[in-house]
Amino acid sequence: MIKIPNEIVEEIKLHAEKTYPEECCGILIGEVRGLQKVVFEILKVENSREDERKRRYVIRPQDYINAEKYAREKGFDIIGFYHSHPDHPASPSDYDKEHAFPFLSYIIVSVEKGRAGEVKSWVLREDRSKFDFEKIEIKNKI
Repeated sequence: MIKIPNEIVEEIKLHAEKTYPEECCGILIGEVRGLQKVVFEILKVENSREDERKRRYVIRPQDYINAEKYAREKGFDIIGFYHSHPDHPASPSDYDKEHAFPFLSYIIVSVEKGRAGEVKSWVLREDRSKFDFEKIEIKNKI
């Protein structure tokens, strides 16, 4: 399960709408508490993909390194990523599976005709065979 404040979910949706019809992307900062992940903030990053930006995203290694340093300075960790699927469901693609890491959360927001809709979270199995749905608990405050 992943817990996330409603204001952060709304921030992710807004980011997805602003970048439509291209995919947005960002990094989830938080901590692991037992079997739960808790999101405290997000870091929006530029989709550095040079082609197919409507269907793919890439986070530059330097952006990841900067996010990791930032999280550690605050006493947190990178616990996952988010991105949008313009005019597609909030379900991971084969491309997403090929580029994901087990354990981390992957929040996907569907954006239909510029309006953010369904938000789902996924975790890649350790054997990398498929993603499993991860329950999202949206709270007013964490």
